[in-house]
Amino acid sequence: QVQLVDSGGGLVQAGASLRLSCVASIRTFSSYRMGWFRQAPGKEREFVAAINWSGGNTYYQDSVKGRFTISRDNAKNTVYLQMNSLKPEDTAVYYCAAPRFSTASLSTHPNDYYYWGQGTQVTVSS
Repeated sequence: QVQLVDSGGGLVQAGASLRLSCVASIRTFSSYRMGWFRQAPGKEREFVAAINWSGGNTYYQDSVKGRFTISRDNAKNTVYLQMNSLKPEDTAVYYCAAPRFSTASLSTHPNDYYYWGQGTQVTVSS
């Protein structure tokens, strides 16, 4: 059984910070590349950030570079998304995701992910 549980969303003002967490029940979690996606009302699900097994390689959507940081703690089977300088356009439901197989390469495409968290709402007011 594979289960992803994401949390940490909330209602904040522009310029504030939030840290999202995702706890994974995946065996050999440390071997999986992990990703964060988000979906706003009326919009397609879009890539936010991804991280490789060791945490040494990361990739970000251009709009969040310099503001968001993805990290992981393999001892806790947890991946994080630290979000700083939040903007109203960051408002969305955020999902963590894992590929079906540990051998999958880093990807920015949602179709390349198989397991998903339930989503956590982030709302940024101006």
